Amino acid sequence: MAMPKKGSRLITVDATVFRWRVSHKPTYSQGNDWSPLTFAVERAEEPGSVLVVSLPCARPDNWVGQRTITVRPVLVSGCIRRAVEQGWNSGQPGAPYSLSVAEDELAALLGEAPQYLIPFLWGMIPEGGGIKDLPRCTQIWSRDEH
Repeated sequence: MAMPKKGSRLITVDATVFRWRVSHKPTYSQGNDWSPLTFAVERAEEPGSVLVVSLPCARPDNWVGQRTITVRPVLVSGCIRRAVEQGWNSGQPGAPYSLSVAEDELAALLGEAPQYLIPFLWGMIPEGGGIKDLPRCTQIWSRDEH
């Protein structure tokens, strides 16, 4: 089954063009952080088996404020290379190929320590951050004025 083209992005890895996407909406279990952030990858031309990558964090739109990361092209290409090394044949039709990324593998795939984000009412704040990290947030009233 081919993945939808809408919302997908192209990436070239080792001379092969792939299409990747994070699903538009969370499933119920992803929203509750019962299942992880995932993204799918397939060949852009003549797609075969779909690669499904599971990351060790929640989706950005999870409902419970669990930490997340931004899925960036450097992570996607690292996951594609790792899946190929482990036996994924992107041109071979068949069942989806699953790749689970452990937390201690993220830094190697990203080339740096992961920058975790926490969903927070109006946006995202860096893990360990606070209200000062929300530049778009304005204080509507002060408790001291009453």
